[in-house]
Amino acid sequence: MPSFRHEKRCAEAGAIRVAGIDEVGRGPLAGPVVAAVAVIDRTVAKRKLLRLIDDSKKLTLEQREEAFAAIVESGAVRYAVGEASVEEIDTINILQATFLAMRRALQAMAEQPDLVLIDGNRAPPELGCRAETIVGGDARSYSIAAASIVAKVTRDRYMRTLAASFPGYGWETNVGYRSPEHLAALNRLGATTHHRRSFAPVRMVLEPGLPPEVVPLVMDD
Repeated sequence: MPSFRHEKRCAEAGAIRVAGIDEVGRGPLAGPVVAAVAVIDRTVAKRKLLRLIDDSKKLTLEQREEAFAAIVESGAVRYAVGEASVEEIDTINILQATFLAMRRALQAMAEQPDLVLIDGNRAPPELGCRAETIVGGDARSYSIAAASIVAKVTRDRYMRTLAASFPGYGWETNVGYRSPEHLAALNRLGATTHHRRSFAPVRMVLEPGLPPEVVPLVMDD
């Protein structure tokens, strides 16, 4: 379960505003990569809110929606969202696009944090503030977990909205990730403008004669 242990440690070292950053959408075949930044006021956050916050991957859709609503309504969490488009992913690669989404989320914050806790083992360059990486941070830090929920709910809602305009791919349930339904539709219907052309399954549909060994594989989140 998450805790405030890392936030408190950073605060004791002089960081007054400590934020968490997480992203969602590295692995999907379609849609943007989305990052969120969250700062939780520990003096205001109630246990009822904190009980709902956990690594978004461990929560059901209903639990994520409930947690997101509580985050929005609590008054204890300041957050912002940034994204990188499919075109940017295909141009600069998914890692750099993820870093770009994180920088955009941070830039969208009204008050910049003194330090950010980032899920994973790589910090984006040029963040504009100090950063500390935490492997498995979305399960260890309340701030990162809150950011993971905001990012996940934001992206999933967007993909479900797109599903109405692009039926057949199953985005209302797979939200752009590779699934048997999505892969079958990709082969049957072809790629949309929201598909990532640099990802192997999409590129193989667009260029069927391309040798598989020259197509980069990208693993799911």
